[in-house]
Amino acid sequence: QVQLVESGGGLVQAGGSLRLSCAASGIFVSINGMGWYRQAPGKEREFVSSISSVGKTNYANSVKGRFTISRDNAKNTVYLQMNSLKPEDTAVYYCAVIGANYWGQGTQVTVSS
Repeated sequence: QVQLVESGGGLVQAGGSLRLSCAASGIFVSINGMGWYRQAPGKEREFVSSISSVGKTNYANSVKGRFTISRDNAKNTVYLQMNSLKPEDTAVYYCAVIGANYWGQGTQVTVSS
């Protein structure tokens, strides 16, 4: 059974930082593409970042240069370091297995102006 558990969300002022974690079980993050998505109120879920099985990373233009995706294979965990946060980054952030219908429950990120 695949489980993805996100943590690390919270309330932060604009310009601040947060690090999201996605702890996986039932799969190995080292051999799967993993991604972060977000959904703001009243908007569709959108892609944020991904990391492939060989470590290739990809970012949405809106977060490029501010967010960094990484993984710790020993902990079977994927991270999203978010710096220089903006109010428009406010959303529920979800971890997912790329190419498979496995999603976490989401973690709320709120950035105040």
